[in-house]
Amino acid sequence: MMSDEQIDLFNFATDPQPAPSTNPELIPTSAKVPIPPGIYDSMAAMAAHCNQCHRCELGATRTHAVVGRGNPQADLMIVGEGPGQNEDETGLPFVGKAGQLLDKILESVRLTEDDIFICNIVKCRPPGNRTPTQEEMDACRPYLLEQIRMVDPRIILLSGASSVRGLVGDKRGITKIRGEWLEWNGRLCMPVFHPAYLLRNPSRDKGSPKWLMWQDIQAVRSKLDELRGSEQPQ
Repeated sequence: MMSDEQIDLFNFATDPQPAPSTNPELIPTSAKVPIPPGIYDSMAAMAAHCNQCHRCELGATRTHAVVGRGNPQADLMIVGEGPGQNEDETGLPFVGKAGQLLDKILESVRLTEDDIFICNIVKCRPPGNRTPTQEEMDACRPYLLEQIRMVDPRIILLSGASSVRGLVGDKRGITKIRGEWLEWNGRLCMPVFHPAYLLRNPSRDKGSPKWLMWQDIQAVRSKLDELRGSEQPQ
């Protein structure tokens, strides 16, 4: 049960109506059952539900639900599009080649596992690594909202067009929106290229996707330092 201080922290007290009563055991079975804010008190509790979840058809083909990795109180949350084969097999996000590149990108601006929490718009692998459908993203979105509430990040990095569309609803192409600061529910978000896209575009020439990603991750690091109230040498 959440304390009054926790409720105030997440501004639930501004709603004069109490949260609807929901049986948590019904949540994994149907997308028609709402997931009220504050129903989970840990990622482990959410993971238990996600591994039973059949709110969309992806639950029928998964090996493991992929909930997240990193610091659950991180200042920076990274939201990807969906798990791939390696992630489905391990239950961890961004552990394949794209994840290895993401780790290198973060390391290049001195961001470690303590600074980040990584998750996806959908927690189960779309067959053939296809793009998640809007229905699938909508069914899984309440889990992501609970993750954002629990982590309470200063900045959200939206990796790939599906993560932008799934969280903030912006349907512009990633090449048009990347590097642009967005405000969503009082939080700063930045869309960036997905690491898998960078793997398909290896050039480092000025103006290339990798070059643009370098500009974007430096901007994110600078903003994070600013929000932390400290200045780190660049």
